[in-house]
Amino acid sequence: MKEELITSGRMNPYIDPHLNIWHWQIPLYLFLGGLAAGILFFAALYTIQGKADKYPTAVKIAPLITPFALVLGLIALFLDLKHKLYFWQLYTTLRLESPMSWGAWTLMVVTPLSFVWSALNIRQIFPNWDWRYSWVKNIEAFFRKNIITLSWILLIFSLILGVYTGILFSAFNARPLWNTSILGPLFLASGLSAGAAAIVLISKNHFERKQMAKIDLIIIGVELFLIIHMFMGFLASTQVQIDAASLFLGGPYTTPFWLFVVTLGMVVPAVLEILELNGYRMPRWLAPVLILFGSLMLRFIIAYAGQESRWLY
Repeated sequence: MKEELITSGRMNPYIDPHLNIWHWQIPLYLFLGGLAAGILFFAALYTIQGKADKYPTAVKIAPLITPFALVLGLIALFLDLKHKLYFWQLYTTLRLESPMSWGAWTLMVVTPLSFVWSALNIRQIFPNWDWRYSWVKNIEAFFRKNIITLSWILLIFSLILGVYTGILFSAFNARPLWNTSILGPLFLASGLSAGAAAIVLISKNHFERKQMAKIDLIIIGVELFLIIHMFMGFLASTQVQIDAASLFLGGPYTTPFWLFVVTLGMVVPAVLEILELNGYRMPRWLAPVLILFGSLMLRFIIAYAGQESRWLY
């Protein structure tokens, strides 16, 4: 017979506050949303600046990905919902203090506009494409006439979407790892980096690839600064924040985070881009693919690690 001495009920599962309800659907949704936000940001920016001819992939071709990315992200989000038939209630009110309300309404704007932007540039893929109905042609003409206004709307809402993917986590004050204002800017920078990487991966224009690689290097530097600043803030804070940081500084997420996110997802691609910019021949697909992989892993690791961090009482 096995004898067990019970000194506390804390050994029982779920006695302490526990959260492990967000699985692969949420980080996948946040990655796809950030990727779409990054691509649409550059498309809108270069259109406003009148540089569409210099950056044809960024403005006309890469945005064709965004409707699919957003729809797949929304499907993943829908699969995660507990009460799926009531998702529409998010659109019966607007709560400025709620990140989920901001996200729902932002996606309500960005998703249809991504379809509009793709429709305006679909001839880049299908040169013989023709809208059969005159009313559709009239709508197309309207948006072409107001392309700058459309670009400004997309520019603003893509930034909101990119920041929202991080604020969705930071709004959970009960999770010390997520309870930092750094996550909003970090996820925005990660989304912009992923968008730039996607453009580099698709583009066949040497000038465009070179310029986007330079921009990506700057964004990677910003990401590394934000990550260092985030951990410095944790280590200078309360014990629960120190414990949250320890998940990445000797804890179970140390190797995945520093290997997959920082090393393979940021440092190695940055080195490859620097070498390529200095004339060395590199596989042109390698750096952008690693950046996209690192951006995806960042969401997954932050999502799962955050659910393991907790307040003690």
